[in-house]
Amino acid sequence: MSTGPGARRLRSAPVTDRAAGATRNGQGGDLRAVRVVVADDHPIWRSGLRADLGSNFHVVGEAGDADEAIELVRSLGPDLVVCDLHMPNGGGLKVARACGEDTHIVMLTVSEQERDLLDAISAGANGYLVKSTPPDDLRRELWRAAKGEPVFSPALASLVLGEFRRMAKASGPAQPLSEREREVLQYVARGHTYREIGEQLFIADKTVENHVRNILGKLHLNRRQELVRYALEHGIE
Repeated sequence: MSTGPGARRLRSAPVTDRAAGATRNGQGGDLRAVRVVVADDHPIWRSGLRADLGSNFHVVGEAGDADEAIELVRSLGPDLVVCDLHMPNGGGLKVARACGEDTHIVMLTVSEQERDLLDAISAGANGYLVKSTPPDDLRRELWRAAKGEPVFSPALASLVLGEFRRMAKASGPAQPLSEREREVLQYVARGHTYREIGEQLFIADKTVENHVRNILGKLHLNRRQELVRYALEHGIE
């Protein structure tokens, strides 16, 4: 498959000791750098982001618009896509709709509008961060997103939860959540990891995973980021 004129496949890099060590110490399991496709219509921004990501991430391709990003995702199969919300040819929402089932997608944008965040979640993104996020925080959040965890800029998440608490209409699920499941859902909506949720609720990581699985079954949802959307829509904070 050929790529568009603005798309770039970047040379593969070997796993570094630093990347493997960070994975062992902080995340476990996978002993390689996270493979990333970066999509933004500003080449200077893409270059700066690539430098900020560091050795625990390996940028395998870059795209300047939505169509190029989709093409790269389908041909390269990255672990993570970091894309701007407002790019040419459909923007990040088009990328999320086309590729959200195949990889983890995080919007990295200047927009702090709650509607943009909700649209990104609905489209299939599992993260939404603003471009002013400090580099250390950005790396930490993108690492979490690559593992499938929902990540959101805290100020935005708080704003949206507050808005939907006022707007939400009572329309409960077919099967009501237990008190514990509701607690777990609240923490998921705030972007906590399974480990952090377990520490807060004094239960094992595996138990948290089981609760998430039960919630998914009850709510007939098939992706973890949809838990966040459900919480927003039902005013759970």
